[in-house]
Amino acid sequence: MKTAAIGFRVHSGWTSLVAVALEKNQPIVLLRTRPHLVETFSYTFRQPYHTAEKMELGEARGFLAQQRKEARHLARAAIRAAREQISQQGFRLTRAALLLASGRPLPELAKILASHSTIHAADGEFFREAVLYAASRAALPLAAIRERNLLPQASSQLRRKPSELGKLIAGLGKPLGAPWTQDEKFATLAAWLALAAKRPAS
Repeated sequence: MKTAAIGFRVHSGWTSLVAVALEKNQPIVLLRTRPHLVETFSYTFRQPYHTAEKMELGEARGFLAQQRKEARHLARAAIRAAREQISQQGFRLTRAALLLASGRPLPELAKILASHSTIHAADGEFFREAVLYAASRAALPLAAIRERNLLPQASSQLRRKPSELGKLIAGLGKPLGAPWTQDEKFATLAAWLALAAKRPAS
């Protein structure tokens, strides 16, 4: 069975997920979805640290723990669904890739909630962590790629000019229709990198 990889570009409360395989050393898109990482798609849950900011510290911890459990559950469900759909097309899911922000490690919760800029960063990391967790539980090797490094890394590893990569990735979306935004394009390129790599990218 041929192998495939999935790429993630995560936002607050949802993620772009694209599954990619290679045929004759060229990427093909097997699946393109936007699974939610919260049960209730509202600001309260999509921005958990913003919501926690208004709570006492103990209450905030409990709320975030509950939301983390929910996000991890939904991320695992998204991977299971992708694996099943890919398998039905005759491919085996073997790798994943997740785009990371370029931010610094987060401080303890009290300090996060005291800084609005850090709260924004924490909301993003919250849902990326759910995907990392889900991939680990699915025994799926994951390449974590800093978004700012994606294009130069891809250009070097795949031995193609950035302009050539951009044109190729954009063209993959034409037969699929909308949405084929930067989210899908970046997730596709990340999955391609993971599939082409001999070991996880860093």
